[in-house]
Amino acid sequence: MKVSMKVNGTAFEHDVEPRTLLVHHLRENLRLTGTHVGCDTSQCGACTIHVNGEAVKSCTMFAVQANGSEITTIEGLANDGELHPVQKAFCENHGLQCGYCTPGMIMASVEMLKNNPNPTEEEIRHGLEGNLCRCTGYHNIVKSIKAVAVSTQGGA
Repeated sequence: MKVSMKVNGTAFEHDVEPRTLLVHHLRENLRLTGTHVGCDTSQCGACTIHVNGEAVKSCTMFAVQANGSEITTIEGLANDGELHPVQKAFCENHGLQCGYCTPGMIMASVEMLKNNPNPTEEEIRHGLEGNLCRCTGYHNIVKSIKAVAVSTQGGA
């Protein structure tokens, strides 16, 4: 089945089997390997991307369901070589260790901050419930997200 989608601003058209998960299409056909496969059951969030501006776990969606969609992966967040503010904050605040969950955490965080630009620590932790990290204990992840919220509030 032929699918067309715009991924990180570039139009793509491929033939895919109807059973192909979107995460596998992104990784195998488009070679966008920043989106990770952690569980294939929507438990971990490592495969989180944006589909038409909404955070989606790409292991829960078939590629054919994304036909005609605009998709942003972790590779598409940077703008002209400049990291997205959430990407920068994760680097500056040590919001990662092994890095496996990081792309999904960042993509979920970008949407969270879009919907709530100044979340409390409790709101951040609640917003990340669908994303698992086995390394960090979440402290520096929360710190990273809070740093972005503070910087966009003019240092308030």
